[in-house]
Amino acid sequence: MHVSQNRPRDLHWRHSGPLLFGDWGTSRLYVLGLAFYYTGHASITYMVVMSLIMAAVAWAYTIVCRCFPEGGGVYAAARQVHPTLAVIGGTLLLCDFIVTASLSAVEAFHYLGVPSALVVWLSSGTIALLGVVNWYGARSAGRFALVIAVVAIGVSAGIGLMCLPMLPEGWAAARVSSPGLESHLVKWESLVRIVLALSGVEAVANMTGLMKQPVERTAKLTIWPVLGEVLLLNMIFVVAMNALPQLSLVTTPDYIVHEVIGGSAPENVPQEVKEYRDTALKVLAAEAGGRLLGGGFGGVVGAVSGVVFGLLLLSAVNTVIMAMVSVVYSMAQDRELPRAMARLNYTGVPWIGLVLACVLPVVVLCFVSDTKALGELYAIGVVGAIMINVASCAWNTRLPIGVWERRGLWALAALMAAIEATIIVAKPQATLFAGVVIGTVLAVRAGVRALMPREPLPEPAAGWMSEIGARPLIVPGRPRIMLAARGRDNAEYAVDLARRRGGVLFTIFVRVLRVMDVGPENLPRVEEDPEAQAALGTVVLLAKQAGVPCYPIYVTSADIAGEILDYTVTFGCGTLILGQSKRSLFSRRVAGDVVAEVARHLPEGVVLRVRSGRPDADVSRGEGAGNGHAN
Repeated sequence: MHVSQNRPRDLHWRHSGPLLFGDWGTSRLYVLGLAFYYTGHASITYMVVMSLIMAAVAWAYTIVCRCFPEGGGVYAAARQVHPTLAVIGGTLLLCDFIVTASLSAVEAFHYLGVPSALVVWLSSGTIALLGVVNWYGARSAGRFALVIAVVAIGVSAGIGLMCLPMLPEGWAAARVSSPGLESHLVKWESLVRIVLALSGVEAVANMTGLMKQPVERTAKLTIWPVLGEVLLLNMIFVVAMNALPQLSLVTTPDYIVHEVIGGSAPENVPQEVKEYRDTALKVLAAEAGGRLLGGGFGGVVGAVSGVVFGLLLLSAVNTVIMAMVSVVYSMAQDRELPRAMARLNYTGVPWIGLVLACVLPVVVLCFVSDTKALGELYAIGVVGAIMINVASCAWNTRLPIGVWERRGLWALAALMAAIEATIIVAKPQATLFAGVVIGTVLAVRAGVRALMPREPLPEPAAGWMSEIGARPLIVPGRPRIMLAARGRDNAEYAVDLARRRGGVLFTIFVRVLRVMDVGPENLPRVEEDPEAQAALGTVVLLAKQAGVPCYPIYVTSADIAGEILDYTVTFGCGTLILGQSKRSLFSRRVAGDVVAEVARHLPEGVVLRVRSGRPDADVSRGEGAGNGHAN
């Protein structure tokens, strides 16, 4: 049997950097406003401390990427320590992703200037629409994310340059502390409130399986420039915010004034406070542009930046939806969740995970839709995931980590643990949210394990792998036929054709890869792919009964048509058999039409037969092949 597993490593640092910025750099769009809301003119001090923490986390993730070149998210790293810890870490990451999708959608429409009454409805509708698009495995989402991230980097840099004249005034207004933040405990809690600036760093660990070798070098070239951009512009923006006229008279932070003293709910604070809290960078862009070339230009700069950052946030929603799908898929593949959650639709997307990834953020929005309130739900997931990832690497003595590196990881893990403990105590809603999600996942996991047989059943003597595992002898000089269609009827047709021609039959099964992070060393294998075993085994068994030599091929790839054509040519097959698709015209347009693609590039001399439920048509290159479905 021929088995091929292709996972192209074509992610250069110049590509992964903007993608990381799309996750990590997006947090500034709400962190800057929240920092001033919580700490007033002391926000510069808190952002300096947070910058040091971000630098430490970035250093830690260069080690994570080096140790896990096939993908080093928290689930992968913790699984080498203990499966239950991996499930908890993965679920904390899910909590982070769920709230990220909700918060990013809400903030996107704030930046786009949508009236508050419509934000929740539009956010929910957008999440649902992105789910529909991803159902069809749309290929352009990653390209759009890269383009909008690059544009956002450019716009951010432009705003940063325009803010430079505001820095002296902003620095003069800065304070080490603010009224209401006198005690050490309150200061610590205020720092913890802006820890969501760390959000997005896990993305780089999940990219390593696609990075150009050597991964360690590519990861460093990805992390450090993005960190430098994020820290430099964050500091420029936070200083410039202190120079905003509408904030110049603020002494006690608005959080203390309106929520602690005034007893208002986050969504009921004055509109002028919401404006800078929820869309800080848009407000800053308008002010900086106005000071530079007048109010009209400032309005244009503010509007343009609002559109760009709104699109960046919507792109982040799409990215995080597929990140959730990846986590659910990985846990289902490892039997930590029901295996049904790993089932792929015809475009290669785990459809149950996709439905959950869209439904859960909408459910959150039904209960919480304010930026500040969502931010409080946010941090518990991201901090917990970073803590478990870093601690797992420090604990795992099998990883190539130096003594001082390991000590640094332990120190960072302890700091993250202290922050997580503070969140658990100080934010009961976040604790309840994370507890419910983790409890549900662990309960489902326990149910899955309870229903599994305690002892694996012995594989029958005529099991599928016993039929397809042997490597048959290819007899030279005989006609060769390639079957790339599933189902017993197609198998019987191909076997009968090969028997009548006295030929050799090849059958190919392409397991589609459309999930970015399938787990380290956890690419689909035929030994763990019951659907592939049944499809290939059916053909081999029928061929054995008919006395036809049969050669099964198992491939994992993102390019179905390309693999079919490649193996057809490689093995010199004169006939290729495909099955016609039953999908709608729309889905074929979005996800791609395999038969049309194969027919378009079919080499001269190869006959294409499309099995369509009607009399079969022999279609050679240049003739219409219809629409079909292949493995």
